[in-house]
Amino acid sequence: MMLSRNGKNNSDGNFDWADALIDAGITAGITLCATGGAMVATGVIFTIEGQLTLVFATLGQFFGWLALKRKLREKK
Repeated sequence: MMLSRNGKNNSDGNFDWADALIDAGITAGITLCATGGAMVATGVIFTIEGQLTLVFATLGQFFGWLALKRKLREKK
């Protein structure tokens, strides 16, 4: 299974939440690593503001991707 932008439906026509959660977790993990690495390199991560920025960027990516997959799927 590959990471995809569009969401899928199960065989019964309901939204495939498992696939969407896995894909959202993968993209959030990529955001966490990339943003965290850049913040460590610049030293910003060692402040509370930097840590909050990292948390909000990761959560934003997770929920944004989940919303995108929920919206972009075939209709019943």
